[in-house]
Amino acid sequence: MRFIVVLGRFFYSVIFILSGLGHFNANTVAYAASEGVPMASILVPFSGILAILGGLSILLGFKAKYGAWLIVIFLVPITVMMHKFWAAPDPMMMAFQQAMFAKNLSMLGAALLISYFGSGPLSVKH
Repeated sequence: MRFIVVLGRFFYSVIFILSGLGHFNANTVAYAASEGVPMASILVPFSGILAILGGLSILLGFKAKYGAWLIVIFLVPITVMMHKFWAAPDPMMMAFQQAMFAKNLSMLGAALLISYFGSGPLSVKH
């Protein structure tokens, strides 16, 4: 059963590590700026660093509680700024953004659980 926790940490963290790498792309910065993100050229790469560090921390089980808080800090502004389903111009975009908003809420919930319970077995901590 211990391997299930490792697999769960892997599945959870991979999205943050991979998407975090995309935050150093000029197109990602431009898209965030078009969505109203202030200082996008600084904040988008910074959010990529948060996502990568938080994801690696959780994946490895090294200071996973702190890594989970990095994910919380990453998710809260991105969820509100980038997935404004209530302001979407058409029903299809509204549905897409609402799904992305809900996905981020579920990942936020998981990050809060990790911030409380930690990384579990088979981690660098243990």
